[in-house]
Amino acid sequence: MAKSYESAGVSLEAGYEGVKRIKKHVARTNRLGSMGNIGSFGGMFDLASLGYKEPILVSGTDGVGTKLKLAFEMDKHDTIGIDAVAMCVNDVLAQGAEPLIFLDYVALGENIPEKLEQIVKGVADGCCMAGCALVGGETAEMPGMYGDGEYDIAGFTVGCVEKANLIDGSKVSSGDVLVGIASTGVHSNGFSLVRKIIKDNNLNLHEPLTEYSELPLGDFLLTPTRIYVKQVLDVIKNCDVHGVAHITGGGFDENIPRILKEGQGIFVEEGSWPILPVFKFLEKYGKVPHREMFNIYNMGIGMVLAMPEAEAKKAIDILAKYGDKAYVIGKVTDNPGVAIKLVD
Repeated sequence: MAKSYESAGVSLEAGYEGVKRIKKHVARTNRLGSMGNIGSFGGMFDLASLGYKEPILVSGTDGVGTKLKLAFEMDKHDTIGIDAVAMCVNDVLAQGAEPLIFLDYVALGENIPEKLEQIVKGVADGCCMAGCALVGGETAEMPGMYGDGEYDIAGFTVGCVEKANLIDGSKVSSGDVLVGIASTGVHSNGFSLVRKIIKDNNLNLHEPLTEYSELPLGDFLLTPTRIYVKQVLDVIKNCDVHGVAHITGGGFDENIPRILKEGQGIFVEEGSWPILPVFKFLEKYGKVPHREMFNIYNMGIGMVLAMPEAEAKKAIDILAKYGDKAYVIGKVTDNPGVAIKLVD
């Protein structure tokens, strides 16, 4: 035992115990191409085993932002890892790539093995949902960097797509419809405003706001981000998908235009999908202008696919097989900008 290091607040024994606890969760994520075991210096993957002819690697990295603060207050740590995975894999999916590997980074003020296990369990759950292997990561114990019981988590993923199947928005055309896939809630963006609304209204995270949900408010807001990988890859395989937008920070205004060419815009019709109760809560208690909500949050739509109108029903039917609700929410136009027809 390194007593000198422990006197500085770093427990090597806790680190060893943490690794022992997470190995079974990492093992659940093994897939074709996985190589090696946790504990190596680098995570390995055999790309040749997948038979790509002209492979394009697509990478993404992200965290979950201040949603973590709610996890600390609720002492709930088993879903935040799903968020970390989702924010990365949904991004590479937007290029049509299948996520293959994932690595996580968890930094803590104090390594409590039971808590670390819950965090990594969530990461492994997310990897299983996305079909990617958790091939490595880093747990950093850094006394003095974080408040009591606090930590940070970030992730990194690499996906692959055949060059001929890369989705880069070049096929998006005026008249394409926008198929929106339902979100599970706020996902992992806009939580600085969420937390301000909670503070300004002196709300108790452990009590429900029954007008919106029977769950305690904290659990309601911690609903993990939906992972869209398997179902959207199925749609891409069977439909003519021209563009894919992951609706994250910046909502509709910032994210959907990222798939457009110069001179194009979008028209979205509110009322073509149900806005989730959580957004009605945030708008009311935060006194946020209704139109502004679409520039902050996903408003119940976590992913948008642009495709010819004739393909939309097939895509929606495929998504339904995975338990996803999807809707034609608008179209691509020749009028630059984002036009949202609001319900009166």
